[in-house]
Amino acid sequence: MSLDRRQFLKAALTATAASALPDYYTVLNTNPLNAYLPESMLAPAVTPANVPFVRWNGLMPDFNKMDPDTWTFEVKGESVKQSKTYTIAELKSKFKHHTQSLVLECGGNSRNNFYPSTKGNQWNNAGVYCAQWTGVLLSDVLKDCGIKDDAVYVGNHGFDKHLSGKGEAISRGVPIEAAMTDNALIAWEMNGEPIPYLHGFPLRTVFGGRPASVSQKCTTGINIRNKVHDGHKMAAPAYQVPKHPIAPGEKVENKDFRIIEEMIVKSLITSPKSGTEFTLGKKVKVSGHAWAGLRTVDKLQVSYDYGTTWHDANLKKPVNKGAWQQWELDLELPMTGYYEIWAKATDSEGDSQPVVQPQWNPKGYLFNGCHRVAVRVS
Repeated sequence: MSLDRRQFLKAALTATAASALPDYYTVLNTNPLNAYLPESMLAPAVTPANVPFVRWNGLMPDFNKMDPDTWTFEVKGESVKQSKTYTIAELKSKFKHHTQSLVLECGGNSRNNFYPSTKGNQWNNAGVYCAQWTGVLLSDVLKDCGIKDDAVYVGNHGFDKHLSGKGEAISRGVPIEAAMTDNALIAWEMNGEPIPYLHGFPLRTVFGGRPASVSQKCTTGINIRNKVHDGHKMAAPAYQVPKHPIAPGEKVENKDFRIIEEMIVKSLITSPKSGTEFTLGKKVKVSGHAWAGLRTVDKLQVSYDYGTTWHDANLKKPVNKGAWQQWELDLELPMTGYYEIWAKATDSEGDSQPVVQPQWNPKGYLFNGCHRVAVRVS
């Protein structure tokens, strides 16, 4: 992307971000900006930078005031031995660089599948993507500062603002163990280019296998905490699910919620699209992705007879821990008519996607029922 083009986008996104989105996006709301796209556009193994779902919790920052040459990342908190501030240039020069393909999935991905419906953005199944992130391990930076024995959590901080313009901006966090893994990065590149404005320019924390909300866009620092982080959007019911099973539509007291700290097994059909028509006798190539939070996917199965029989797909290994896995299968549909193609993933611990609605929860998080596409044979 040329400098002129970047300057144009910066101005456009600062002024009216929704109007700058390509027309293949469906805008859920503009303040904050949230938008999704058709599932079929997620077919590549590495999601192109102009394709990921767009999710902001607060006001987008003024990108004209964001200079990567002067941007800093601060590590502080009750459980840090020595608070330090790094420029991006210092992060690049002082620590080893890592490039990883990591899945980022909104905790509310597929929310529009829940019945009864729940509050929140009604995401389709494309609230997920897998890009290549380049940066340094968060653990290397935290070790450079020193971590006290009482460390429990880390809390993210960014440059965005609360919707009111006055309140605290979103500040989510993860357990200290999550921050010390090889899937936790402070990244400055996405797919070999500077991170796009919509996805966290100029610096973003990326936590593979965790809800995407903890991967802080436009990050300005991390607090090492001696307690569970209490930033904005950490309290129930935000990004939390009931501690015990409840009936659909049942109300839950805030004390009975638990924080979502990792994502669960799921899959996506990227081909064929729903509504595709095929000729009898021709094989139907079905393909997509599967992922499982902190685990891997061991098996991907496809059904075209409402789960009566299942067919094993060819499933690839992940390119690294935290990446999604590609799968494909050729199906021969036996006669003319209407079919639903279902995909079901099973993870390395034996957990699989339900063929019916998963456990309902008031905020519509963690829907991982089988993805289905409708096709016809003539």
